[in-house]
Amino acid sequence: MSEQIDVSVVISTFNRAGLLPTALESVVRQQAGGPPYEIIVVDNNSTDHTRAVVESFIAAGHPHVRYLFEPRQGVSNGRNTGIANARGAVIAFTDDDVRAAPDWVAQIKRALDAHPEVDFVGGKVLPRWPQEPPAWLTREHWSPLAITDHGDLPFHVNRERPWCLVCASLGVRRDAFERFGPFAPEFRRSQDHEWQLRVLRAGRQGLYLPEIIVEANVQGERMKKKYHRSWHRVHGKYCAMMRLEAVLSDSDGQLRDIPPDLTTLFGTPGYVYRKLLKEGGRWLAATLLRREGRAFWHESNINYYVSYIREAYRKNVAARRHSPLSELGLALSAMLHKRL
Repeated sequence: MSEQIDVSVVISTFNRAGLLPTALESVVRQQAGGPPYEIIVVDNNSTDHTRAVVESFIAAGHPHVRYLFEPRQGVSNGRNTGIANARGAVIAFTDDDVRAAPDWVAQIKRALDAHPEVDFVGGKVLPRWPQEPPAWLTREHWSPLAITDHGDLPFHVNRERPWCLVCASLGVRRDAFERFGPFAPEFRRSQDHEWQLRVLRAGRQGLYLPEIIVEANVQGERMKKKYHRSWHRVHGKYCAMMRLEAVLSDSDGQLRDIPPDLTTLFGTPGYVYRKLLKEGGRWLAATLLRREGRAFWHESNINYYVSYIREAYRKNVAARRHSPLSELGLALSAMLHKRL
């Protein structure tokens, strides 16, 4: 194909042949009159009939759908293959279990045209529940579902407000990847967050726009506590790899350079241990009061902090900076010095 392409939509998929047709249909059937776009489906080493699904769309008269195969496992690898083969100046990402609104592509292109000060845009990812969710699964538990709704007012994502706009609905200027690099393959989860932190730390910014809308199918297994516990443990690991608790200010949540006098214990800032203890107390109180949703929220935070500390400790030991006893002594000395 030689016609102009303004937007490249990238969908990286792995063994989701049963869900993929609905996602593809929503992107194929965008409103007429929008920007010219292509759809790149990256088969990330699937063993099901993913290829046949994509080829059926091409055979049905959708030549702007393209199939690519990426044997290196991991969604970052899949998305990076899409980036490398995209022809649009804008690269939009969505997932194989998501339904895009009919104006989704147009809204992303319009937003980036209207806001030259931003490198990426995102919006609402609303849930499609297969059944009534359990009582404990309130909005504060939406992160493991990749569901986001930050309200009906737009805002910039920057160092003062370093919120993550998830890849289920994300539009990025191609030249941002040229300047800041692609997604990090070592991040099998949270790769969108890690990439956006790179952009924000360079002084650039993104934009949340509520009119950019997709809907995500919430699979039944994601409505179980077992899934959420596992998600928070893995999330804690990758946040430790990003040193997230060190680069975000404990007082206001803003993105910062890591202070040279930051007190750490085994690679984790001291205040994280304090947060862990507080969450333990709050979990106990909520459990005794039989407030299931709140108790599980605090349990989830405990899982996150424990996993964060474990991964930071593993990296600290691998670096062999100090013996455990010396590390503890240095941390206590720093804490006493600050108090004095």
